[in-house]
Amino acid sequence: MRRPNLLLTGTPGVGKTTLGKELASRTGMTYINVGDMAKEGELYEGFDEEYDCPILDEDRVIDELEDKMSEGGVIVDYHGCDFFPERWFHIVFVLRTENSFLYDRLESRGYKGKKLQDNLQCEIFQTLYEEAMLSYREEIVHQLPSNTPEDLERNLDQIMQWIEQWMKDNN
Repeated sequence: MRRPNLLLTGTPGVGKTTLGKELASRTGMTYINVGDMAKEGELYEGFDEEYDCPILDEDRVIDELEDKMSEGGVIVDYHGCDFFPERWFHIVFVLRTENSFLYDRLESRGYKGKKLQDNLQCEIFQTLYEEAMLSYREEIVHQLPSNTPEDLERNLDQIMQWIEQWMKDNN
């Protein structure tokens, strides 16, 4: 039974991890948080002093994921998307959050100064939505609001319906 691969992307703090983990528990699909995977495997090529975070080694991440992605049934969660091969994903969801909600979420994570401001601007200017639109076929890229628990439930329902339909159409 073939299953689709999904990408959840968006600015840090928009709810990718919450959505991804819940989707995985409801579908039995494999959830992969690329940030956690990189941390565990030390898939870094340096450290960014300005943003106080490690720099992802994108080639090593691709190598690490390649076999899993070819099996299907994977939910990938990462705030960037332009380095993943287009062939990996059947659908891409870009989560979007209003800045009043996003500010509080990022601040509670300890983001401050330039890192906080740049992430808010990233959301204002739809940077990750545009990145997804340039990286994947337009018809597979979808924006989802991610402000409230009600949004989360709606998004879960919508994605579950999409997965069910994909499986009917492709098996």
